[in-house]
Amino acid sequence: MVKVAVAGGSGQVAREVIDALVAAGKHEITVLSRSKASPDGTVAPGVGWRVVDYSDTGALVSALRGTHTLLSFVQLLSDPGCQSQKNLIDACIAAGVKRFAPSEYGYGSVGSVNLPFWKGKEVVREYLKEVNEKEKVLEYTLFMPGLFLDYLATPYQTAKHIAPLDLIFDYQNCRQFMVEGHEDAIMTLTTAADTAAIVARAVDYGGEWPVNGGIRGNRVTFSQIVKLGEKVRGRPFTIDKVKLEDLQAGVLKTPWILARKHSVVSDEQAPEFSTAVPIGMMLTSVSGAWDVGDEFNRLFPDYQFTQMEPFLADVWEGKP
Repeated sequence: MVKVAVAGGSGQVAREVIDALVAAGKHEITVLSRSKASPDGTVAPGVGWRVVDYSDTGALVSALRGTHTLLSFVQLLSDPGCQSQKNLIDACIAAGVKRFAPSEYGYGSVGSVNLPFWKGKEVVREYLKEVNEKEKVLEYTLFMPGLFLDYLATPYQTAKHIAPLDLIFDYQNCRQFMVEGHEDAIMTLTTAADTAAIVARAVDYGGEWPVNGGIRGNRVTFSQIVKLGEKVRGRPFTIDKVKLEDLQAGVLKTPWILARKHSVVSDEQAPEFSTAVPIGMMLTSVSGAWDVGDEFNRLFPDYQFTQMEPFLADVWEGKP
């Protein structure tokens, strides 16, 4: 048993992971949060809750004494300059924390130049490289499961905490965006439950974490996503193809936009994100960013990942 701290533990992904850690029953878990209580007023049994100020590195060091692993889920949009995560990294080193996982949980290591709202991922990755440049002072991994497969079930919720979200794959209305000439761009799709289970296993793992922590549930092309959608929905999809040059110019020429926003996006930000998200997703798919590695698959070869077809067939059976 080791002490595990979870920063930003009130978020959707964090709560999926906390549940998996609690279910394993192997570790002492403490949530670090700016809030004095969890969003719904409850904390999973056996989980501690500690209020912290992410701007106070000294206080973070005290909070992290004796901690073996820190999992960060600090929301990037609420952390300008990623200073909170930088302070957590500094505190980990000063407190003798062995392992750190930054707030990732997305695509692979190609980069986020086309997803400005995820720019903070690159900032933190570079900072981790810097602190370990002369010698390794903090072991870390970038948990990268690609896109949550659960989002293809929107508007139906298939995870306990991950809420439905509108994206460029719209199984409800049988339609999808695609970059012209890049129909075979790769997407990695992993359920939230599988992601959380692998993170819990990674905390248990006795060897050294890989820096690039790919979690590959399903590796498919855009065309395959359409074909599977047509199969489980029993009807043809409308494919709205866009030109790469338009996306590169920041222009989205499509007959529909994303309506359902993520909970962390404000109403003021919503119009911008309804365009920036699909543009960014398609540009990064063309660059290969969503074709994540299988590092954790190879570390845990006995784990059986949820496969797309039976998962989505079950979700959409009998749905209008």
